[in-house]
Amino acid sequence: MKLKRRRERPNLPRTVTQLVAEDGSRVYVVGTAHFSDDSKRDVVKTIREVQPDVVVVELCQYRVSMLKMDEKTLLREAKEVSLEKLQQAVRQNGLMSGLMQMLLLKVSAHITEQLGMAPGGEFREAFKEASKVPFCKFHLGDRPIPVTFKRAIAALSFWQKVKLAWGLCFLSDPISKDDVERCKQKDLLEQMMAEMIGEFPDLHRTIVSERDIYLTYMLRQAARRLELPRASDAEPRKCVPSVVVGVVGMGHVPGIEKNWSTDLNIQEIMTVPPPSISGRVSRVAVKAAFFGLLGYSLYWMGRRTMNLVLSLPAAQFCLQRVSEARPGR
Repeated sequence: MKLKRRRERPNLPRTVTQLVAEDGSRVYVVGTAHFSDDSKRDVVKTIREVQPDVVVVELCQYRVSMLKMDEKTLLREAKEVSLEKLQQAVRQNGLMSGLMQMLLLKVSAHITEQLGMAPGGEFREAFKEASKVPFCKFHLGDRPIPVTFKRAIAALSFWQKVKLAWGLCFLSDPISKDDVERCKQKDLLEQMMAEMIGEFPDLHRTIVSERDIYLTYMLRQAARRLELPRASDAEPRKCVPSVVVGVVGMGHVPGIEKNWSTDLNIQEIMTVPPPSISGRVSRVAVKAAFFGLLGYSLYWMGRRTMNLVLSLPAAQFCLQRVSEARPGR
């Protein structure tokens, strides 16, 4: 039934790139903008047209929760960059990588607040549509966030980390209506990130180019021939090419096309290099600054609280009684 529903020449959006595996399996890569309603519609249309066997999305296990959250909750969560999120990021990724992740979340929160739209809507649509296709599997195709951020941090020198963090901390440029329209044509989040990391080639390599390789590998793994069900064991086995839909940010599409026919070694991009001397120095400096700020905050709060307590009439009365009760007075 599924094969009958599948269209030989599907009517696909122009954001779709078709790739063919060596065994004849077809992969339809939908290039999306993470803050675009048009991208959501493109994903829905593509899945309905081709009736895939597998849907692969640009998410990892650390971000899979967004698939089952409603839009209002996601919008609220995306706008809030809280201490709890910082602690969770540090626990998952380490101090420096966790701080860098929070700074990037700040960029996403800035766009979310300006556009009034939660990111990742195209992935949620892909998840819902995949569940409607008979026997369709849903795969997470992105490299785990901790690996990406640890490799990104290791690739930067101490001063590059300071410079990048400074730029991310003071990102506050408003997003105009023209930017919203451009968002439908190009991924605004990836464009802003590209502008910020353009002067850091090593950062671009770890955050973009290496993930292009990983996404390509996962799409190729999904595009394997499928064995059709048999009426009995005596019936010969029959395999057919599979159909896969990949949902990725449009900034990754050129890299996936480039890597599609090459030999890929993902072991190399999955290893986390040991911290450099500058990395150890920066970690110590950040820890010292954090605990120094925490200590000063506690001292300031304690001093204000004590002054407030002593200014109360009851406290003044008690102090006066103690003073009068002292011997020699």
